Amino acid sequence: MLTRKIKLWDINAHITCRLCNGYLIDATTVTECLHTFCRSCLVKYLEENNTCPTCRIVIHQSHPLQYIGHDRTMQDIVYKLVPGLQEAEMRKQREFYHKLGMEVPGDIKGETCSAKQHLESHRNGETKADESTNKETSEEKQEEDNDYHRSDEQVSICLECNSSKLRGLKRKWIRCSAQATVLHLKKFIAKKLNLSSFNELDILCNEEILGKDHTLKFVVVTRWRFKKAPLLLHYRPKMDLL
Repeated sequence: MLTRKIKLWDINAHITCRLCNGYLIDATTVTECLHTFCRSCLVKYLEENNTCPTCRIVIHQSHPLQYIGHDRTMQDIVYKLVPGLQEAEMRKQREFYHKLGMEVPGDIKGETCSAKQHLESHRNGETKADESTNKETSEEKQEEDNDYHRSDEQVSICLECNSSKLRGLKRKWIRCSAQATVLHLKKFIAKKLNLSSFNELDILCNEEILGKDHTLKFVVVTRWRFKKAPLLLHYRPKMDLL
């Protein structure tokens, strides 16, 4: 069987961010046109613009940040194609937390260990049978399931109701993984309030509606960076944007 080798240079245009010209980190895609950028680059750009940096299509007149989402598949592809990129990024994040005198989040530690194991295995030329690999994957998944993301970086949240049409939560203070999304919070609130659908809710921070795919870590960094915990979020019945 013939195989064709492709140089990384030939596909660089598809795995780099147009805004910073570097490889995609925390890849985030515009839902309107499917162009992808680094999350930090795109968020900074959309603070003053409402169009896609590549095709200039209007994402949304007033709330462009609601129409972007984390592209995990693209990020996995980039990390697999570019040697050492994931390990280097994890190292930078660890150094950042150490510089601030903060504890390194559990999710970063976990990704670092996985990256090191993968590199060592690749360098030593070690290969394992499918049966053994499947067994290890199953065991790792079971451990992750039992952990319930407690080893992740945690975020303290206060959920307040700002509408007379909905009742407040009995326990409005919660603590959960920074990797949880706004969608998870919507489902949580809908279940506690016995709503027929989580789509009936809007969640706001600083009076701005949050997109369902935003992670809590993203919300804290972009909207609560210089404020004290807990992260204050409000919920209300969904309002259609014109």
